[in-house]
Amino acid sequence: MKQFDVAIVGGGPGGYVAAIRAADAGLNVALIEGNELGGTCLNRGCIPSKTLLKNAEVLNQINNSASLSIHVENVSVDFPAVINRKNKVIQQLKNGIKGLLRQHKITVYDGYGYVSSDCKVTVKGEKANEELQADKIIVATGSEVVMPPIPGAEEVTIHTSDTIFDVKEIPNRLVIVGGGVIGLEIACIFNSLGTKVTIIEMAERILQAEDKDASAFLEQQLKNDGIAIHTGAQVKAFKKTADENRVTFVQGEEQEIASDIILMSVGRQPNVKGLDDLALQFDGPFIKVDKNLQTSNRRVYAIGDVIGGYQLAHAASSEGLRAVNHILGIKNKNNQMIPRCVYTFPEIASVGLTESEARKSGYKVKVKKVDLAANGKAISALENRGFMKIIADETYNEILGVVMVGSHVTEIISQATAFMHLEGTVDELESMVFPHPTISEALFEAASAYLEKGIHYR
Repeated sequence: MKQFDVAIVGGGPGGYVAAIRAADAGLNVALIEGNELGGTCLNRGCIPSKTLLKNAEVLNQINNSASLSIHVENVSVDFPAVINRKNKVIQQLKNGIKGLLRQHKITVYDGYGYVSSDCKVTVKGEKANEELQADKIIVATGSEVVMPPIPGAEEVTIHTSDTIFDVKEIPNRLVIVGGGVIGLEIACIFNSLGTKVTIIEMAERILQAEDKDASAFLEQQLKNDGIAIHTGAQVKAFKKTADENRVTFVQGEEQEIASDIILMSVGRQPNVKGLDDLALQFDGPFIKVDKNLQTSNRRVYAIGDVIGGYQLAHAASSEGLRAVNHILGIKNKNNQMIPRCVYTFPEIASVGLTESEARKSGYKVKVKKVDLAANGKAISALENRGFMKIIADETYNEILGVVMVGSHVTEIISQATAFMHLEGTVDELESMVFPHPTISEALFEAASAYLEKGIHYR
């Protein structure tokens, strides 16, 4: 039986990053992956969605090019080629991960890992079963889609985020059950491709976990772009007729709509396959961990979607690094700031507390929001939909949260994240010089307006 310092179960953005960091520190590392390296993010989530969103963005620019006095005719989409490009992007990145693992001499096992309480791992694959022993285990098994039991689901054409990016043709109509991040991004993709998209969300608003101002603004923009949104609505049944799928839902009264395909996007649940023998403590459906990512079995760590919290690739990677640090005896900093990004049209990016969370936490909250409507760079690029919002503690002007809505804000949010990581204040933010013309200078404008020093905003 092979011996390892660390065995990592799961090769997604948490697992493979942890493996490389551990190997780089001189540890003998095994990485066990039962499906595909890169996990959900690379193969069925972040990367395929962002690849198709780029196609959608370019198509939107072409369709709106007349506003820039550029006239384009006879636009067409080669959808099989679009999907093929997506697959090439995935393969390129997957090859990169494989190369890094080889470079760091990490032993990769192709199969599902079943872990015992003494940190022995049985790898069950298509070819053979193998056993290995490790001093420490990092569980990074991720999550899987939730499929609620809805009458008639077995009769209709239902996709999840695992399968929607491999459809063979652009549907004329698409009903999306769920108004969270995944559903909204996919809505933007297919709406840009010409699909009639309808979103049905049980909660009272889309993006229930995000700032209310951002949620309300995005909902209105999506509606303006032709996406139908039903909030406070519950799907009751599916039905297959001769040539279409029908969805029955209740929003005050019972309604029925037709669709070519249905996307089920109501959330994800932790994947705990292979962990039964560990007898770990759980916090609801998630593995319970402490601040160092240790489980109730002190030789076992858990990271990523399987522990809940922010189910984001970069959060999992950060947790993987923190777990390895603890194994190595390196103290972790406690003030981790995890930015959140939604790649819709327009984008949403945020970090820290929402306004309602800050108020519930007992802070003396002061908020300032400035629109992008007057931002020079945004106007010149026809991208002035959105706003910048600062949420701060009025006592010391410490920044508690930042919310951005607009084009490219997912690239800008790290500025705010850096300030909050360093416990910066609005005063310090306002003292910076931002380049002009940029969309990012709207963050400076928000800080100036917060301090009642604004030039363009008050």
